[in-house]
Amino acid sequence: MNSIQLALGGVLTALALAIPLVFRGVLQFVVPAVGYSATLASHVPVMLSVIAGPGVAAIVGVGSTIGFFATLGPVVAARAATHILFGVVTAVAVTKGMSLAKALFLVALPLHAIPEALVVLPFGVPPLGALINLVGGTVHHVMDSVISLVIFRAARPALRSLKLPGVRHN
Repeated sequence: MNSIQLALGGVLTALALAIPLVFRGVLQFVVPAVGYSATLASHVPVMLSVIAGPGVAAIVGVGSTIGFFATLGPVVAARAATHILFGVVTAVAVTKGMSLAKALFLVALPLHAIPEALVVLPFGVPPLGALINLVGGTVHHVMDSVISLVIFRAARPALRSLKLPGVRHN
C-alpha cells in the first residue's frame, strides 16, 4: 500500500466511522426486531475505497463495522462486517479492469445483500426478518451505489493523477 492509498483509506475510514455516529437518527431507518437499519450513504466510503485496492477496502470495511457496533450493536455490526467481504472482492474485480459501476452492481450487490440477510439468523432473527434485510439491503445498496458513482465520476479527473489501481488512466 502506497502513501496515496493509505491517506485515501484514512479519510474513507474516518467517513465510515462518522456516518453512523453523525447520521444516527437523522438519515437512518431502524427496525430493531429484525436487526435491520439503513443509514443513507453508509456504504459510500466502502464503495469508493475499492478503487484504491483490496487492502484499503478491507480497512474501510472494518471502520464501518466499528461505527455500527458503537451505534446500533452487534446485529447491525455483523451486517456491517459484510462490507469487508464485498469491498475486498469488488476491489479485486475493479483492479482487474471491471468498471466501478459494473462491479458495484454485479459483484458487490449479491456479496452484500445475501450475507447481510444470512448473518442476522444466528442472532435469532426469523426468516421473514432475514428477507426484510435482503430486500432492504438491496434497495439501500442500489441507492448508495448511485451516490458513489456520482461522486466517483465527479472526482475521476483528479483521481487519475493519483495512479490508484482501480482508476483507468486513459
